[in-house]
Amino acid sequence: MDGYKVRSLTKEKPRKILLSLSLGVSSVTLLYLLDQQLRIQKERTSQAGYELHVLHIKEEESIGASKENISRSVDLLKTRFPQHKYTAISLEEVYHYPPSFGDGALSATTTVVQPSGLSASSIPRECLRTSLALLPSPSARADMIHILRTRLVVGFAKDTGCESIIWGDSTTRLAERILAETAKGRGSSIPWLTTDGLSPHGINFIFPMRDMLRKEIIMYSTLTSPPLGELIVETPRFQSSSVSSKDVTIDHLMSQYFESVELNYPSIVANVVRTSGKLKSATTSSPSFLCRICSLPVANGTQGLHAWGGDQENTTKASNAISTENAASEITCYGCSRSIGGSAGLILGGERS
Repeated sequence: MDGYKVRSLTKEKPRKILLSLSLGVSSVTLLYLLDQQLRIQKERTSQAGYELHVLHIKEEESIGASKENISRSVDLLKTRFPQHKYTAISLEEVYHYPPSFGDGALSATTTVVQPSGLSASSIPRECLRTSLALLPSPSARADMIHILRTRLVVGFAKDTGCESIIWGDSTTRLAERILAETAKGRGSSIPWLTTDGLSPHGINFIFPMRDMLRKEIIMYSTLTSPPLGELIVETPRFQSSSVSSKDVTIDHLMSQYFESVELNYPSIVANVVRTSGKLKSATTSSPSFLCRICSLPVANGTQGLHAWGGDQENTTKASNAISTENAASEITCYGCSRSIGGSAGLILGGERS
């Protein structure tokens, strides 16, 4: 957060940044730290280096928490840190934004088709529910929820004029995501999981907590005055007896694995993130496009499942297949192709016009 220090007295309006708040221990602790930073800035210079807008995506079912607990936690946060702006929206609000927030290949528009017997207000909710139900596995559903959540946060940030998004991912969480995304077929996304800077979504991502283990953050949250415990809504952890269950997702397996590794071998967790941080995004002489779902770059000739059937060479046929703007807007990366099956139209919010 060095780029958001108050460097000189100015009458210009402070820059606006968005904090994605999951109500977990990492994001709540990060909110506390950012609030402290802004307080110190105002005490020293009578002004702040930035304005903080806090966004919470309401996903009661996916995090296993009641609406009452989440509402209570948000209300307590507003009372504890009143100088910031708070917004809480549901995941289905993603359908109120375009299917992409970048340029070029992802500029196509969509329209939501209203099913018979549904009111206009219930269309996004039913569309989301139907889309997730059509996905082939729990891992695919969890993967798509994460993608839609990211799309919603990015769309909201751009819509409200925020120049950066702050994520509360700890070292442990980043290690989980690195291995999980690799297993899902998105190993190429790793350079953007741990590095501050411009993301493929066209907005800056910042990871201030990437050098702190989850257990360190939990300990720190108990040392603040008052402690942060009553503000936190934690996701229930899977028990070891559930490992063989068909409902366990890739993300839960990675979370369970690193939860045990973090206790006895914390250096392994840190090494995963540090090593991955050395990776650079691939550069190629051929044009790259963005996946229409996750918005990550897709190298020419390597889109979808069919281009990865054992022959990974860029053939003339594969290159010609995405040579036009219309074809480029239909590109889906390998990871998303595995997840969505034939459900892309619903997930994107409707049919292409």
